[in-house]
Amino acid sequence: MSYANIKVEVDGHLAIVYINRPDKLNALNNDTISELTQCVEEMSTNEEIGAVILTGAGEKAFVAGADIGMLVDQGVVDGRGNAAHGQRLTRLMENSPKPYLAAINGYALGGGLELALACDMRYASTKARLGLPEVSLGIIPGYGGTQRLPRLVGMGRALEMILTADPLSAEDACRVGLVNAVFEPEQLLESVKAIANKIVSRGPTAVGLAKQAAHRGADLPISEGLSVEADLFGVASSTDEMKEGLRAFLEKRDPSWKRQ
Repeated sequence: MSYANIKVEVDGHLAIVYINRPDKLNALNNDTISELTQCVEEMSTNEEIGAVILTGAGEKAFVAGADIGMLVDQGVVDGRGNAAHGQRLTRLMENSPKPYLAAINGYALGGGLELALACDMRYASTKARLGLPEVSLGIIPGYGGTQRLPRLVGMGRALEMILTADPLSAEDACRVGLVNAVFEPEQLLESVKAIANKIVSRGPTAVGLAKQAAHRGADLPISEGLSVEADLFGVASSTDEMKEGLRAFLEKRDPSWKRQ
């Protein structure tokens, strides 16, 4: 599938998705969000893809935010529609059986940070800056920032970022748990690929079930979350993948996973 605003590369069982509007600092407009949504839907059912890396084209930005041009004339109905459009994308990423890793190569502001927050893991270049500047523009985050950021870094730190609109350096973002690790710019993508390939080397069904268990249980009381985990453990226990994984361990060999 060809796209106008994103670029997809396949490297083994990895898909690398570039937001490809470097002249606009990869800002998200409606067409780009629609293309990303279609791409996520396709990746979710592609058995050959084990993990997806999301990054920005060029050297300056991951995604510098939503395209202001599409927001400036919005009213109540348009505003809600714009938020719902972005939220559908981020929910699809969260609910996909494929792990999503953000390689944040530059500015990740507003909708860009919200896109990264919907990924399962985030890794940043030392040049990255991460923030939610919406209140400085008279709006609020609309693609999930007010909900995912507090769950990730705690309410106090999240509100400080949201209400001051001040961005964090990559190092500070790592310190508060917003990103998993920080790499030099020239090492970022290859380092994230190495992490993604390690995930891909694990049981593909088990990876999807583990992600599902974590996301479904995150907002439940512990007793209900444990029940979700037990149910999905039962599902995993019914698979040929489990038999192969345990047999390979006992036979002291690498497992041979089937992707089907």
